[in-house]
Amino acid sequence: MSFPFQISILGDTLYLHFIFETLAFIVGVRLYYHLKKGIADPISDLNRLWILFGAMIGALVGSRLLALLEEPSTISEQTWLMIYQNKTVAGGFIGGLFGVELVKKFIGEKTASGDVYVVPIIVALFIGRMGCFTMGIAEPTYGIETSSVFGMNLGDGKLRHPVALYEMVFMVLLLLMFSALKNKTLLNGDRFKLFMVLYFLYRFLVEFIKPYHPLFLGLSSMHWSALLLFVYYYKFILRLIRYAQ
Repeated sequence: MSFPFQISILGDTLYLHFIFETLAFIVGVRLYYHLKKGIADPISDLNRLWILFGAMIGALVGSRLLALLEEPSTISEQTWLMIYQNKTVAGGFIGGLFGVELVKKFIGEKTASGDVYVVPIIVALFIGRMGCFTMGIAEPTYGIETSSVFGMNLGDGKLRHPVALYEMVFMVLLLLMFSALKNKTLLNGDRFKLFMVLYFLYRFLVEFIKPYHPLFLGLSSMHWSALLLFVYYYKFILRLIRYAQ
């Protein structure tokens, strides 16, 4: 097995990561529209478009900002092109969330809007992480060295945690969980909140087995982003804790 995985098409070399990334977007969008067919959307079509616009702009900014903060020591060396090219999914989620909330305040929409996106996001993440895995250490989704049975040579001759594979397994578990909750009566918006809290809890924990660069108090930008999300959703988290008890 040689990383990164490449294929040759008409004499041109193409990374599989690009194919999986494109496939993730296409499958995610198609799955969203498929699931939306059977749902009476309480949000008007116009407001839904505004919300999608807010999510896209927020995700565009957030994904680049968090990626920029991942290596604080190199911020001054970054060009605008480098900032645009570097992105992270978690930053996209955070930025998209706040982009949506700002747009909803602007248009006066108070209905929770995220539940229908949960399954498409999970499936798209799974496919996208397949692409990340094919890049080995050329994509910043690899882990630190390990002597455990999970260690893999991701292209540099060292046995590392295959973090992209870990996330794929986590996505499968999330998909099974939300499938089990399909017929459960939950408050509108709770499925999306549950996904965000669980995903960022996973990212917070898995960050410790990645070669991260501390941003403040020994924690990375990913850690602080997760903590920000937990504070934002603190009422929901407290409600979850009370329910678990």
